[in-house]
Amino acid sequence: MAHARAPEAEEILDREFPVLDHGFVRLVDYLGNDDRIVQAARVSYGGGTKSYREDRGLIRYLLRNEHTSPFEQVNFTFHLKMPIFVARQWMRHRTARINEISGRYSVMREEFYLPDPEHIAVQSDDNKQGRAREPVDGKTAAEIRRIFAREQKRLYETYSVMLDRGIARELARIDLPLSLYTEFYWQMDLHNLFHFLKLRMDAHAQYEIRAYALVLFDVARRVCPLAFEAFDEYIAGSVRFSRDELAAIRRLIAGEEAGLSERDLEHFEKKLRGRGE
Repeated sequence: MAHARAPEAEEILDREFPVLDHGFVRLVDYLGNDDRIVQAARVSYGGGTKSYREDRGLIRYLLRNEHTSPFEQVNFTFHLKMPIFVARQWMRHRTARINEISGRYSVMREEFYLPDPEHIAVQSDDNKQGRAREPVDGKTAAEIRRIFAREQKRLYETYSVMLDRGIARELARIDLPLSLYTEFYWQMDLHNLFHFLKLRMDAHAQYEIRAYALVLFDVARRVCPLAFEAFDEYIAGSVRFSRDELAAIRRLIAGEEAGLSERDLEHFEKKLRGRGE
């Protein structure tokens, strides 16, 4: 099979898609597309090119039944710019290959993330690692933004003074805050990208990384529209039920009580209402 090209993706190569106040997602390169997935799946019995309808059906079958290796044939290389605290969450996905800008070699730019007022909230009562859904009042939000901006400016001034005095860049950088922007190249195959997007597009993910994941989804789907259609159906738009929850579904169909504890029933009902609950 010749080099696979995706016309929609070719149109956006090297284009920066903005995220947050200074960040972006940029598709640098890709290897493979929907055709590569079906070709890889059919290689075992030498099947030739099929119709669009058959290709779509095969891709959906593969993803529905978790036959993941054909999706690993497609690879993406992205250039990403984001605040350091987002990057540290991002790099927990260890299936990628990463090259990040180094503060030992480069002078870091004076670019910091300043959250918009509607994204400033107190700690959630029911989520130990997240913020409440409702933002603080306008006056409080403005005060918090002033505090962030003041400290960011002060710390960058300190960094600049150290550089001016000839202090090594690897030392001068160490007090720079997590809101500083970093950049890196990120390469990942489609199978693992689907896993990343499932987790990071979820409503429970932190807003800032979710903003990047949504843009990443929109960019990557141009390479493999059929695969991403299947992803929407079988991964992003689905939920997983436990053994007890499946038993509860059978009881409900039979007109009986779910038979779950109060806590398990609450969790079960959230799944039935949708992933965004």
